Amino acid sequence: MAQAALKKDRRNAPDESIDWKKVVQLLLLSRALDEMEEQRLVPEKKVLYQFSARGHDMAQILLGLHLTGRHDAACGYYRSRPLLLALGVDPADALGSAMGRAGGYSDGRDIGVVFNYPNPHGASALPMCGGVGTQYTPTAGWAQAITYFSEVLGKEEYQKDIAVVLGGDGSVASNGFWSALTIATTQGLPLLFYIEDNGFGISVPSSFQTPEGNIAGNLAGWKHLTVLDGDGSDPEEAARLTKGAVELVREGRMPVLLRLEVPRLEGHSFQDTQTYKSEELVRSEWAHDPLPRLRDYIVPAMLSAEEWNEAARDAKAAAERARVEAESRPVADPETVTSHVFFEGRMQVMGGQHPAGYRPPKTTETATGDGQRINMVTAIRRTLDHEMTVNQRVVLFGEDIGPKGGVHAVTLGLQEKFGTARVFDTSLSEEGIIGRAVGMALAGLVPVPEIQFRKYAEPAIEQLNDCGTIRWRTSNRFAAPIVVRMAGGFFKCGDPWHSQTNEVAFVHQPGWKIAVPSNAEDAVGLLRTALRGNDPVIFFEHRAMLDHPLGAAALSRRCIRPALRQREIHARRPRHHHRHLGRHGAALRRGGRGDLSRRDRSENPDAMGQESGHRIRTPHPPVPHRPRGPRNGGFRRGDCRSRRRRSLHRSRRADLAPHHAGYSQPPIIPPCSTGRFLRRNAYAGRSSTFWSSEDGRPHRHPGSAGAGGGPKRSSAIGSGRSAIRSNRAIPWSSSRPTR
Repeated sequence: MAQAALKKDRRNAPDESIDWKKVVQLLLLSRALDEMEEQRLVPEKKVLYQFSARGHDMAQILLGLHLTGRHDAACGYYRSRPLLLALGVDPADALGSAMGRAGGYSDGRDIGVVFNYPNPHGASALPMCGGVGTQYTPTAGWAQAITYFSEVLGKEEYQKDIAVVLGGDGSVASNGFWSALTIATTQGLPLLFYIEDNGFGISVPSSFQTPEGNIAGNLAGWKHLTVLDGDGSDPEEAARLTKGAVELVREGRMPVLLRLEVPRLEGHSFQDTQTYKSEELVRSEWAHDPLPRLRDYIVPAMLSAEEWNEAARDAKAAAERARVEAESRPVADPETVTSHVFFEGRMQVMGGQHPAGYRPPKTTETATGDGQRINMVTAIRRTLDHEMTVNQRVVLFGEDIGPKGGVHAVTLGLQEKFGTARVFDTSLSEEGIIGRAVGMALAGLVPVPEIQFRKYAEPAIEQLNDCGTIRWRTSNRFAAPIVVRMAGGFFKCGDPWHSQTNEVAFVHQPGWKIAVPSNAEDAVGLLRTALRGNDPVIFFEHRAMLDHPLGAAALSRRCIRPALRQREIHARRPRHHHRHLGRHGAALRRGGRGDLSRRDRSENPDAMGQESGHRIRTPHPPVPHRPRGPRNGGFRRGDCRSRRRRSLHRSRRADLAPHHAGYSQPPIIPPCSTGRFLRRNAYAGRSSTFWSSEDGRPHRHPGSAGAGGGPKRSSAIGSGRSAIRSNRAIPWSSSRPTR
């Protein structure tokens, strides 16, 4: 059927299966919006960034009308407004977003051309990004999630759904394009690459992006990929190729690349005067304008001349109504700029497991275990094993995590137990690993990608940044809660590529929570909470602690709780172990700022990751190390019972301890100041903390030592240096005491 659709119709008549009247209406509306922006709104400075879609519009509309599956999804770029109109976006939202008005795509948080459209009952537009090429790997992740829901979870409603990614000719030179192409063709994913080639990446010709400027010709021999090429300004050819490409993907469950040549009838943006184009080239582009060619094609075959003129009048009227409605909306309130950085209680429309009704298993405060002491590697592996057993949406992937079990042996045996669909190796591309995870999370899975070493995350920095800001920049319409496992730090021997411990860089990226466990017990609680949470988390595993005796914990004492409470981050570690941990460099840096704890506790005490009754912790003053013997408050090795009694006693004293004499809260530096991340004293404040950055103070979880402000060294539930940290906005800074 699809192959037949690719053949030219000998009748030379419009395809009756296409609603050409709607194509005309949407095309004329798109032109009216472009014209209004160019002639009125930009000169009046009501719109600051304008990217005309003239020339690209007809092909995009034809594509959008073929996305009819409930779980179809498309991800475009800054010139994709015609596609959004075809999917059903309100023109007032499309126009108001570019004007910075409340509501719309992002509630006035972006430049208005990076679209998103969550649609639980039809085709959605995934959150678009400003970076060229960043749309490819998340869309590949959505395509893989469709396959997972259909084949692994047995959901028939996903069997015919597809993913579509749009890009220009400049984007085919990007890392994301090649990574997504590798993923789709090696995994056989239902993904359509829709390339709109207008001949220029701003001013750079297509021949600089790919040899001779034709990516379709250069990929003709690519295995497991169907490649189509044609004229996107010819109504008959564009309609036939678009319909055939979509049907090939939908029916054949295979990747297809469709390249359409389209004219860019205006500059890259409104400010672009196109002086780099010759007059002859400009005339040639206007000669290929799809609007008059569409009129000649369907008038009078499908519409009369009067019907066409009436559609043009209706389009201008609709554009004017959209302008009036958009301008009637208030400008986005600056007071809300820090909202939706993290989950605050109101559920996002799409993304993650929680909108589908996920509820974490019931928990208990009673620890269970066999008494065996285990290291951090085993603790992480058992936690992953348990969560995968109780939650089929959890999937693990990365380089070498399959049969090999990971270069650090963390995933050893998991693929054998859960199969290659849930634990699988990937191509060597961190951009592809993280981008794929983002798309899978948007589709409702719980992806756990692994980055082998901290330094290897650099190629994925753009995807990490985009993932952290998805909830904020879509105003809580989308979220992508992924858990990125990442190893780092020096261990025995090292080099600049395998020994970096600069997890601090991620603390300053909005939307991310950073977990840094120092022992097996902390690792279990932090990882389980991350996997059941609703925000993206980077789980940093220090190489020196993975198989180190200082990172071990006794199961029968306080570790490996299947029932660790969802809303608590626990920290536990024997006293004085901070001296050894400091030598190994794990979790030495503490930074960030307080979260929305005061407001959220009063307004929404049940919000995930928070709990009523939390206290705000003031930073501890430096505490010099003083060796202690058994008679001086210390403990002998293995003296667990006495240690627990002393810890409990100190935690009770900490709750009543007055503020440390002579020490005052450091001043809160307002937002938009220069961001700083100070190294804390190695002997001060050793407890797990939930870090974010709004009010300038770290947030201590219930029962922790020092909650009342005193420099206590241990508590009933923690004296470890593990931390979970996050950042609410850029560039917040924090002033901290040092020696």
